[in-house]
Amino acid sequence: MTHNDIDTLVNSFIVDTAKGEVNPRVQQVTVRLLGDLFKAIEDLDLQPSEIWKGLEYLAATGASHEMGLLAAGLGLERFIDIRADEAEARAGLTGGTPRTIEGPLYVAGAPVCQGFARLDDGTESTEGEALFMQGTVMDANGKPLPGATVEVWHANLMGNYSFFDKSQSAFNLRRTIITDSQGHYQFRSIVPCGYGCPPEGATQQLLNLLGRHGRRPAHIHFFVYAEGYRKLTTQINIDGDEYLWDDFAFASREGLVPQVNKISAPDQLDSKQLSKPFSSIDFNFTLHKERTAAPEAEVERKRAQA
Repeated sequence: MTHNDIDTLVNSFIVDTAKGEVNPRVQQVTVRLLGDLFKAIEDLDLQPSEIWKGLEYLAATGASHEMGLLAAGLGLERFIDIRADEAEARAGLTGGTPRTIEGPLYVAGAPVCQGFARLDDGTESTEGEALFMQGTVMDANGKPLPGATVEVWHANLMGNYSFFDKSQSAFNLRRTIITDSQGHYQFRSIVPCGYGCPPEGATQQLLNLLGRHGRRPAHIHFFVYAEGYRKLTTQINIDGDEYLWDDFAFASREGLVPQVNKISAPDQLDSKQLSKPFSSIDFNFTLHKERTAAPEAEVERKRAQA
C-alpha cells in the first residue's frame, strides 16, 4: 500500500466511523499515530507474529508498571524536556537551573520540614557515607526566595527507593523542605548509589535486544517551586560515578554535576556530631518567574501517593 492509501484507510477506520461527539484533539492524535504505525508496518514488512509480540510486550510493560522506566530508557522523557527547553527559549526564558527528567519513582506526601531535614532513617548510616547538601533558592536576578518548596528524593545504598521497596521505612530518603527567611535549604542524608533496571523486567529485555545497559549514575531528584515562579523538575548527579555520562535515561546534563567536597577536619566533624568523614554539596536553584507565553511547567501524570 502507498502512504496515501494508508491515510485513506486510517480515516475510514477512525474519522468516517464517528457517530457521536468527537474530541478533535484525541481524534487528531489517534489518526496521526495510527497512520504512522501502519506506515511503519508496511515499510518494515512487519509480520503478524511480530506485531502481536509487540502488543504483548506493551501489555506486559504496563502490567509490571514499567512504562515510566521504558519512557526514560528510550529517550522519550528526555525528548519532552528538549521540547520544553525550546519552548521556554522562544518565550524568552533562558539560563537558570537546567531541567531534567522526573523519572518514575516520585511519591507525593513526604513530611514537610522547615529549612533543614534529615532524609535517611539512620538504618544505613553505619555502612554509608553521610551527605550534607545545602544552598539557596533564588530568582533569575539572584534574589533569595524565602518560603520556596524543595521536594527531594533519592535511592538508598542498594539503589532502591522507599515506597516501592517495602523493606524501607515510610518516606525514607524523601522530604519536603521549605526554605528559610534567606531562601536557604539544607538536608542530611547518605550518599546514594545508582541503580539498574530490573534485570528480568520488560525495559531491560528491550535494552538487551538493543545492545544497551540499563544503569543510572547516583543522583538526587528535586521538585523546586515558589509562588509566582515556574516549577523546576531536575536532579543532580554525584560526580565520579562510572555512569555519569553514560546514563541509560539520558538525564545527565552540564550544570547538574556539582562538586562533592570530602570533609574530614575534626572541628567540622564535631559540628555535625560525626566520627568519620562526610561529603558536602553546595548547590543553588534558580527559578524563572511564571510567564503567560511559556508552556505549562506542571506536568500532569499519574504519580504514587502515600
